[in-house]
This record gives sequence, C-alpha cells and structure tokens, in this order.
Amino acid sequence: MAEAVRTAPVIREPAGRTRSSGAMVWALPPVALLTLFFLYPLALVVQQSFRPDGGGPSIQPYTEVFASQAFRQALWTTVWLALASTAGCLALGFLLALVIAFVPFPGAKAVARFVDVFLSFPSFLITLALLFVYGGVGMANGAWTGLTGAAQGPFQFLNTPWGVLLAEITYFTPFVMRPLLAAFSQLDTAQLEAAGSLGARAPRIVRTVILPEALPALAAGGSLVLVLCLNEFGIVLFTGAKGVTTLPMLVYGKAILESDYPGACVVAVVNVLISVGLYGLYRVVSRRAGA
Repeated sequence: MAEAVRTAPVIREPAGRTRSSGAMVWALPPVALLTLFFLYPLALVVQQSFRPDGGGPSIQPYTEVFASQAFRQALWTTVWLALASTAGCLALGFLLALVIAFVPFPGAKAVARFVDVFLSFPSFLITLALLFVYGGVGMANGAWTGLTGAAQGPFQFLNTPWGVLLAEITYFTPFVMRPLLAAFSQLDTAQLEAAGSLGARAPRIVRTVILPEALPALAAGGSLVLVLCLNEFGIVLFTGAKGVTTLPMLVYGKAILESDYPGACVVAVVNVLISVGLYGLYRVVSRRAGA
C-alpha cells in the first residue's frame, strides 16, 4: 500500500495555465485602477448626458445641444482652429527642422535639445509670454507708443482668433519638429551629396530627396498636433479671446457658469468621440511611419 502511494503519479497543472493565471493576477490592479479613476468617471459623464435634471433616460440633452447655435459655432471654431494650427505647425516645424538638421551653425545641438525641453512646458506659459510681448501693455506696444506718442500700439490681436492661432502654432510646433529631427538623423547623407554633385539646388534636393523621407514623420506629428489642438483649453482661456468658444470652453461654460451639467456632458461626449477617432488615426499613421 505504501509503495503504491509512493509510485502514484503526481498531477501537475499545465504550465500554460499557470502562467495565464499569474498574468491575470498581475493585471487585476492596473485594470482596477483604470476602471476606478478613468472608465467609471467617463461612464458617469455618458450617463449624465442622457439624464436631464436627474430624470429618466432621454436624448433630450443631445437634441437641445445639437440644435443650439452655440454648439455649432463652437464645433466650427474648434475644427478650423485645429486644422489651421496643424497646417501652421507642419510648415514652420518642417522649416525649422531643416535648418537645425542640415544648416551647420554653432549651437545646433543645443537647439535640438531645447526642443525636447520645450515639449514639457505648459501651454499657458507660452500664452503668458506672448501677452508680455504683444499684449495691450506688452513690450511691442510699449515701444511703439514710446516712439510715436500714440495712445495705444498696433498689436491688438491676441484677444482674437488670430492670437489663439499664433499661440497654438508657437506651442505645438516642437511636437512636429521632434519626429522630423529623428527622421532627418536617419537620412543617408550620401543621397544629398549625390544630388548636389549632379547639380541639384537646395530647393530641389528638399523637394525630391528630403521631403519624401519626411512625409511619414510629418503625418505622425501632424496627427498628434491635430488631436492636441482639438482639446486645447489653457491657450484659449489665457488669451481671453472674444468670441472664440471651442468645445472645451463650451464644456467649461455650461458646467461652471450655467450649471447645465447634462449639456456640458453632451459636449464632453462629442469632444471625446472626436478625439478618440483622431487618436486612432494618429496611431495608424504612427505605426506606418514606424514612430
């Protein structure tokens, strides 16, 4: 009997099942935290958007918001500002990255490093700096009034849509430059030398050699900037631009100023859906670009 017990086969769990159970145990804490701090609040926002004044489920908040002129105007302002800012960032970022990567000058490496540091700056800091320079009592207007004796300076655009556009292009251009500089660092300089030896001038080299290599990085950087501009709140708030109401500003106005929480949740849901769609586009472009 004892010998039979000693020789009985030992039943072991399959290795794959053990590893799978261990992975599930380790995955539970981050999933729980994600659910508690992100998915649950988001679900509450979606739920509130379908419950006007604490009543039963209804699509009334959506019909009211979609029918309002304020929402349509905010949506249009958000879209055109995001598209215009992205176009400006692509043009300026491509030009600056070209200069840093291919035009030798003292301090080029320091400037490239500063681009990385700039990415960590908060957006309101750039807006504040622009206010010091171009604000109603900023340096530029002060110099003008001091020289001409005029009552006010000519730079009165920061509290207009053009001021928001300038601030967004200034702040988000490095987000385009970073992937471009990485792409330019991988470019085979022999191609540039060969094109130059064949008599190609700089504009043609940029158009036929550099630009095709930079297109994936431009697409990835532009997609990211488009998502960020779509959700930008601090720049619009700090410029105090009159008549410039974006979707994030509309959420702020409905929730804080009007106490219209169902309406604010509807606008927030629309903003999230647009952002997630654009982020999906950014991920696809980045994957194809190898970013």
